[in-house]
Amino acid sequence: MSTETTLPRTTTPTFMGHPSGLFLLFFVEMWERFSYYGMRSLLVFYMTKGFLKLDDNSAYAIYGAYTALVYATPFIGGMLADKLLGSRRAVILGGMLMAAGHLLMTIEDKTAFSVALGLLICGNGFFKPNISTMVGAMYPPGSPRRDSGFTIFYMGINLGAAMSPLICGYVGETFGWHYGFGLATIGMLSGLITFVADRRLSQILIGLTALGTAGSMVWFHASDPTQLIVNAPVGIALVVAAFITIAALAGGGLPEHVGEVRNANRLKETAVPQLQPQLQSFYLAVIAAIMLIQHVVVAQSESAIILMIVVGFIVLLPWLRADAAIYLGTAAAVPVAAILIQNSKVAGLLLSLFGGAALLLLVADAVRAERVERERMYVVLTLMFFSMLFWSFFEQAGSSVNNFTDRNVDRIIGGRVLTAADVGQKLERLPINSALLGRKIDGRTWNLKMIDLAHTVARETIATAPEDATNVDIQAEVDQAALKAVDKPTEKKASPATESPAESDSAPAGDHDQKPQQQTMNLQRALLAKELQPALKDVVVTEQLVGMKLAGKEVKASIFQAVNPMGILLLGLPLTFVWTFLGKRRLEPNTAIKFALGLLLLGSGFGAFWMGAKTSSTVGIVAMQWLLLGYILQTTGELCLSPVGLSMVTRLSPARMVSTVMGAWFLATAFSNYLAGMIAGLTGIHEGGGAGGSLPLDTVNVYGDVFGKIAIAGCISGLVLLALSPLLVRWMHEDEQTAELPAGHHA
Repeated sequence: MSTETTLPRTTTPTFMGHPSGLFLLFFVEMWERFSYYGMRSLLVFYMTKGFLKLDDNSAYAIYGAYTALVYATPFIGGMLADKLLGSRRAVILGGMLMAAGHLLMTIEDKTAFSVALGLLICGNGFFKPNISTMVGAMYPPGSPRRDSGFTIFYMGINLGAAMSPLICGYVGETFGWHYGFGLATIGMLSGLITFVADRRLSQILIGLTALGTAGSMVWFHASDPTQLIVNAPVGIALVVAAFITIAALAGGGLPEHVGEVRNANRLKETAVPQLQPQLQSFYLAVIAAIMLIQHVVVAQSESAIILMIVVGFIVLLPWLRADAAIYLGTAAAVPVAAILIQNSKVAGLLLSLFGGAALLLLVADAVRAERVERERMYVVLTLMFFSMLFWSFFEQAGSSVNNFTDRNVDRIIGGRVLTAADVGQKLERLPINSALLGRKIDGRTWNLKMIDLAHTVARETIATAPEDATNVDIQAEVDQAALKAVDKPTEKKASPATESPAESDSAPAGDHDQKPQQQTMNLQRALLAKELQPALKDVVVTEQLVGMKLAGKEVKASIFQAVNPMGILLLGLPLTFVWTFLGKRRLEPNTAIKFALGLLLLGSGFGAFWMGAKTSSTVGIVAMQWLLLGYILQTTGELCLSPVGLSMVTRLSPARMVSTVMGAWFLATAFSNYLAGMIAGLTGIHEGGGAGGSLPLDTVNVYGDVFGKIAIAGCISGLVLLALSPLLVRWMHEDEQTAELPAGHHA
């Protein structure tokens, strides 16, 4: 074993009282979160509405397994950075893997989809814990600015999260899923290049990408004042952040010692020195026996594939250098992760075993430590548990709350609301919105699937269809096939989207050269224009339609995922000033109380969703105000808990294993995401393609009941933690110092 090298201590340049490198990491993390949340805002919709056509529970299971594994791998990535790679190399490796994953998501293929998620899972494992560790490493031990530094860093996270639904979500829902995923790829590459480039190139790249992104947010919605009201503040915040970062980097960038490996020679040594050459024969015999057993017992199942990959890597391990073992192990982990996300139960079992082992490791280390260090670790583990509860509820945003928004929330801005005075009146044209749900027009009952189809492929066609659209010349067989595609998209044999061009011999001339999906889309446009144009002119307002909107602008459901990060951008600095104001007067709540406030506010947010469901219209439509109120309450709770939690981990964890504990923090978040998928499954609609034929009236109480239970659980958890806070404060030993490594060093 080689001796450890000692890294030189250098002066860290500062800007506005914080290390200049903080602002560089702000932008790097912003682009990484842009790519992650951009993909996440589309993921459930992509699985239920896209080519996979999964039902809710299947989509939630994959979503839960994916988000769980995304937060599980940072535990391994943190340990590898502590022991071998260093944070800087780990961030670069993680960024490359995630960029490849986002790029692969642009391909509509089931295998490509699974491998893409596998790449994102492994890449996040290297990236996520280590960039947070680098932030803490730039502050000296006991620095009073560390909490506010993490809040600034956290605002970068949420600036990226705010931009992603407004750009990736909008583009993906409007122009095609692969375009949204492609933008996520560009975002990840922007962050990676910003991180590795020299200081001047980073400044140029930050300025250009900020101006280009802000300009695109305005250009996409130049004719839509409502959307500009949302996009403009985010674009302005991005440009302002870019100029601040450029100014900060003028005085210096990320210090060279931050994130560097402590012992570079260790990477060139044998990966596992304990496996001595004289033991290798016995080692190989054991491996051969394991492979024989797995072949006999599990045959060719997915478990067998995973076991073969793992065993194959273990066979090579004694002969690999440490750096080669990391890269080969990562390559082996990608297909394993790709398989696990398709089997959420196996993923949950492995996550439980892995999490239990990691917990025992941390507890064992804490027990052996001296008293102050031990009790501080008890605080970390306790707050880790309550953080897990918080995120298991909060992460409904990407699954059940996302579908609740899509199916039950009134997303129509403007327009005229029908009143009792309109009853009995004929409408010349009734837009395709919630007023049609459950109504019979021309003998057909309109359901959510048909409304969704009308929104996505026929809105403009219907609005501009000429009077003779009823005479569109489409042969009877093609009409029937398109009708089946509208009514029963999950029956592959009935949908022309699954037929080859040769099988649709009755298609109009000139359509044979088109792809089946494009041909089906054209047929659906023509058919909907043909059927709806005359039908909509004969609609008579009934009492059931009172309260519904006649016209207006529909807001895409994915756009609402920007409310939370935008709230953080608006409330982050004011809340920091509040904590500072109270701190100067010795009134600032301690970390445990802030965590309790976070849980109480989260529960109140879900209480707002529950109230919205209980006060919904007669057809199950929820007022948008309840959704926005719930998001704002949850956002305030997140600000009380999340940035404080990151700071707490770097402050209270032993310096020799800070990245490992940070990884364990994200591992707890991983388990909470798995629980979030299970909770979301309680709201699942079982028909393929999402809501299928279910009406809002059928789903509103399903969502409302689950959200009400989450509200109760969140508030009770907050009260319990509030009661424990005095004990936890004593265990923090805020007035005592323990030996810490110099800032930027890793054990």
